[in-house]
Parts: sequence; structure tokens; C-alpha cells
Amino acid sequence: MSGTHLTFLDRLIVQADRAVRTLAGAGDLVAERQTPAHLINEQEMTASEKQHAAALMRVNHSGEVCAQALYQGQALTARLPDVREEMEHAAEEEIDHLVWCQQRIDDLGSHTSYLNPVWYGLSFMIGAGAGLVSDKVSLGFVAATENQVCRHLQDHLTQLPVQDLKSRAVVEQMLEDEARHAEAALSAGGYRFPFPVRQAMTLVSKAMTATSYRI
Repeated sequence: MSGTHLTFLDRLIVQADRAVRTLAGAGDLVAERQTPAHLINEQEMTASEKQHAAALMRVNHSGEVCAQALYQGQALTARLPDVREEMEHAAEEEIDHLVWCQQRIDDLGSHTSYLNPVWYGLSFMIGAGAGLVSDKVSLGFVAATENQVCRHLQDHLTQLPVQDLKSRAVVEQMLEDEARHAEAALSAGGYRFPFPVRQAMTLVSKAMTATSYRI
């Protein structure tokens, strides 16, 4: 059912359901696209290399949890139906990333971040707050966030073990998708945040990635 036919209470119930499914794990989510790693053979890695790769993918998974929460919060408070639908569509695409990351973490014998409920709650409140300010700010926040994610993914491509071709394939596809989401948000009228705001977002992002890498 299109979000334009739902009342605010209906949308609130939908967001609660999505929050539960997001935090419950990939088993409760279905990716529309198969993981980019499905045709790539697993290469042998040392225990430390596996641990490092899993930690990087755990960071990426937490980033996708934040993206889900951000988009859902913005969809809840967006004023224009087309903006709300754009947010909901973006969240659906991000589900692929969420599932791919968890599958890869499972393959590497590790776990997702125990702090994901915290990241989800904070991101949802930020997204809802941005939507309450204006749709232009909300879209601008999406663009700024996706640009932050792109920088993290580019950095991870340099850090992943050379032989971890499966994780690399997932990250490369995520990078392509996130860059497209950022451009789409700006094209839809998103506000370009000034440097001080982007810098503050970078500091918050670094705190999240540092803790998710370990916990």
C-alpha cells in the first residue's frame, strides 16, 4: 500500500514493524537483489584477516541500520507525499545492503554490532527531526549522510584483505548505490549543508564506526 493512503498512526505502526525487523537480523528481511558475492569463491584468510574483514563489514552493517532508521524517521515526518515515497523507496533499496552485510558477517563467523538498537534509535530521531524542519533539509541530510557513507566505503576498500574478494564485491556495489542515493536526494531539491555541519557529522560518524568495529 502506498504511503499516501496511510494515516500518521498507520505509518507509525509500519515504522515500528520495520524497526523490529531491521534489528532482528537478515532472517526477517528479504533482499531484492542477490549479493554481489554469490558467484565469487571464498579465498583462504588468516584468523586475524577474517576478524578484521568481519569488523569492517560490521561497521558497514551498522551504517545500514542507521540508514534504515534515518529514512524511516524522515518518511514519518515528511510533508510532501512524493518526498515520503522517495524516502521509503530508498529505505527498501538499503535493505539489500543490510542483508548482504549480515550474510558476509555470518560467513566470516562474526556478529553484528550489539549497539545497533542505540544507533537505530538515535538515527530515527535525527531523521524525524530533519523531516519536521523541512523536506529540503531532510533530503539534504540524506545527501550529506550518503556522502559520509561513501567515504567510509572507499576507505574500507583500501583496508579489506586483498584476498577477501567477496566482501570487496559487496562494498563496491554498496558504494555505487550510495553515491546514486546522494545524487538523487540533491536532484530532488535537497539542501547542501555547509562545511561546519558536514564536519560535525563526520565526527559523529567516526565515533559510531570506531565503536561498531569493536562491539
